[in-house]
Amino acid sequence: MLWKSEGTLSTAESCTGGRIGEAIVAIPGSSTYFKGGIISYADEAKIKLLGVDAKVLEEQTAVCEEVAVQMVRGAIKTLNTTYAISVTGLAGPGGATPEIPLGTIWIACGTADEIVTKKLTDDDGRDVNLARATKEALALFYAFLKEKTPEEPEDE
Repeated sequence: MLWKSEGTLSTAESCTGGRIGEAIVAIPGSSTYFKGGIISYADEAKIKLLGVDAKVLEEQTAVCEEVAVQMVRGAIKTLNTTYAISVTGLAGPGGATPEIPLGTIWIACGTADEIVTKKLTDDDGRDVNLARATKEALALFYAFLKEKTPEEPEDE
C-alpha cells in the first residue's frame, strides 16, 4: 500500500529499540518507502531529536499518549515522511510505579494531521512485551493505512 500510494514511513522508538524498523526492513523493497527510524530511548533524545515537549515529559512521564503522539509528529518532521509509527513504554522488568505498571506501552501512528493511538497494558515479561508492542504497532499502522488508502478498482 505504501509503495502504490508513494507514501513514506519513519519510526520513533523508545522501549522497542528499533524492532519495528527491523521488521519493516525485513521486507524486500522497503527501501522505496521506509526512510529510517529514531531510537529515542532517553528523554533527552525525545526532546532533541523528535521535539517532544520537556514539560509533558516532566508532568506525564515518557509513558503517556501525548508523548507517543509527539514522537509521531517529530519523526515525520525530522525524517520528512508521510507517515510515522511511535512506541514508548515500560517493557520491564523495572521502572514501574502504581500509576504506570509494567507492560504499559503507548503506540501511535499516522500523519502529522491525523494520529491514532493504542495502549497496551499486559505484562508477560520483557521479551513478550516488546514482541507484542512491535506486532501491535505494525497492525495499528496497517489498519490506519488501509483505511486511508483508496483501493484500486478491479478490472472487469
